[in-house]
Amino acid sequence: MRLYYFLLFFLIASAEAEQLKIVAKNFNSDDKKGLTVFSGDVRITKGADELNASVVTVYTDAKRKPVRYEAEGKVSFFIKTENSSTYRGKSERAVFIPAKKEYHFYKDVHIEQIDQKKEITGEEVVVNSIEGTARAKGGDTTPVMMTFDIQEMGEKK
Repeated sequence: MRLYYFLLFFLIASAEAEQLKIVAKNFNSDDKKGLTVFSGDVRITKGADELNASVVTVYTDAKRKPVRYEAEGKVSFFIKTENSSTYRGKSERAVFIPAKKEYHFYKDVHIEQIDQKKEITGEEVVVNSIEGTARAKGGDTTPVMMTFDIQEMGEKK
């Protein structure tokens, strides 16, 4: 029966425009609670996006559609937004909300915006892949830090 729900979950997830693929060492599902837990070197890919973590919990609605992904433990990621901005980075925890196409990264966050050579560090960073926006918060003792190149007037790229 679990295998049936596992396959159903992936069929629903695959019905989106791009295929979602989750690879992990372990899998555990609770249909009544609407959650599935993947653990051990978890790797999630969908299109150009990639998320790696120690544990990923997928929360689904009554129709078994994923509504929230929570990743914990040595999270690393690569995201390409709809306006073609590209981000890669790491954090200790990440939450992805598919309906908003929004990523929330927590604790010791380091993100590089590759296409614009920007770096953001902080304790909480949010990236919206539809709008191509990012915002960050520092911690009690650590500020947000952003590093980027600026071009001087008359300087060629």
